[in-house]
Amino acid sequence: MRLVLMGPPGAGKGTQAKFIADHFKIPAISTGDIFRANVSQGTPLGQEAQRYMDAGEYVPDEVTNKMVRNRIDEPDAAPGFLLDGYPRTLAQVEELDGMIKFTGHALDAVVCLTADDDVLVSRLLQRAQLEGRADDTEDVIRRRQEVYADQTAPLIDVYRDRGILVEVDGLGEVDDVTQRIFEALDQIPES
Repeated sequence: MRLVLMGPPGAGKGTQAKFIADHFKIPAISTGDIFRANVSQGTPLGQEAQRYMDAGEYVPDEVTNKMVRNRIDEPDAAPGFLLDGYPRTLAQVEELDGMIKFTGHALDAVVCLTADDDVLVSRLLQRAQLEGRADDTEDVIRRRQEVYADQTAPLIDVYRDRGILVEVDGLGEVDDVTQRIFEALDQIPES
């Protein structure tokens, strides 16, 4: 199973990615986690990514693409994977298409979690307090929402046109959202 998990910042992608990946026995690949690991280790990639993350901007495609390509080429991703946080731009969609086509496969589905922006801001501010995440100030959160609406939301139509998009309400109890995701995935025809 090859999946992409999309949705605005704070929609619950990271939480749901774990359940989906466990269910299908595939790795959940989060660009956010990879970026944060590089930042905490002080790698050159991490230092470059930090500048963009602090401003609420996306890390440039060339850095992100290389990182994702390397990760999906690892042995544990051979039977499938769940991408969380990638692709985020139309250029990254094209890059991902090439990566997957090279392996002789295709994406099975794109799950898009939906939620009200103000609810998400509140959710992210609470997370920032609990986890001490400096990148989650209200101004940065709202900027990330703007960037998502401008650069990533157009991908929804691309995947809808391909017939592999499932939109799921990301608000509510975690278990309820998980159940809605699996019910929606059951509706996607097998490729």
